[in-house]
Amino acid sequence: MLEMTIREKGCRGCRMCIDVCPTACFDFDEKEQKAVVAKVENCIACLSCAYICPSQVISHANIHHVKNFYRNIYFSRRMEKFL
Repeated sequence: MLEMTIREKGCRGCRMCIDVCPTACFDFDEKEQKAVVAKVENCIACLSCAYICPSQVISHANIHHVKNFYRNIYFSRRMEKFL
C-alpha cells in the first residue's frame, strides 16, 4: 500500500504541494499553517509534490517507480523564489 508523509517540522506552509497535486491528496491545517496528507488513497504517485516542495519534506513509500508524467510548469516556476 502506498504511503506518503510530510515531515511536519520542515513544512513552510507554502501550499505548493496542494496547488500542484492533480488528485487533491492534501489539505491545509490553518491552525498549524502546514500541509497535511488527507487522502493518500487518491495518490497516483506522480511525485510532483515531492519535486516541487522547496523544503523537500514530502516522501513516498511502496510506490512503483515510473517516469513522472505530470508536471505543471507554472507551479514549478513558483519554486524559483525559494532557491
